Amino acid sequence: MYTSLFKRLIDIVISVTIVLLASPIIFILIIVLSISNNGKPFFFQDRPGKDEKIFRLVKFKSMNDRKDTNGKLLPNHERITKVGRFIRKTSLDELPQLFNVIHGTMSLIGPRPLLPKYLPLYNEEQRKRHLVKPGITGWAQVNGRNAISWDKKFELDVWYVEHVSFKTDMMILFKTMEKVVRRKDIDNEANIGMIPFTGNTSSNE
Repeated sequence: MYTSLFKRLIDIVISVTIVLLASPIIFILIIVLSISNNGKPFFFQDRPGKDEKIFRLVKFKSMNDRKDTNGKLLPNHERITKVGRFIRKTSLDELPQLFNVIHGTMSLIGPRPLLPKYLPLYNEEQRKRHLVKPGITGWAQVNGRNAISWDKKFELDVWYVEHVSFKTDMMILFKTMEKVVRRKDIDNEANIGMIPFTGNTSSNE
């Protein structure tokens, strides 16, 4: 009952409430980021959602589009802007994903949506992470985020899928709020993003 009805209801109520309360901040960030990113305040990227269906994820754009002499994008740490560094440290870059939640392609709580190119690399156990909607935050994010290995991250994602409940979601939500306030496990200039997943090396692929 919770996963089929109440989880979605909670997602909508909380997301709409936050969007309304944060609308002045969202409006200001759109203006500031439009100026710093040549009229592009948002970052869009295709990600796999529930049942591996591809959706369009939206975030505030924290990096510019500077390229090298060969036309290739510069490394992330060279492209992040001053405003981008701030919104990452404060997790404000995640705010637009609330519209993904309202639209129904994401949930507040769930495994983080990764890149489509990883789909063929998962083993059967890891693929279970797509049995639920991806989330803005999840069990892996409150237990190490980018500081843990891919194997551990997927293990935590699958644990969540198998134990999803109102109690679990509320625990993750409050732990996330604590980490945001304390700025713990948040990407910084020296650690932007995470090492790409290149596949499994174990025999259970």
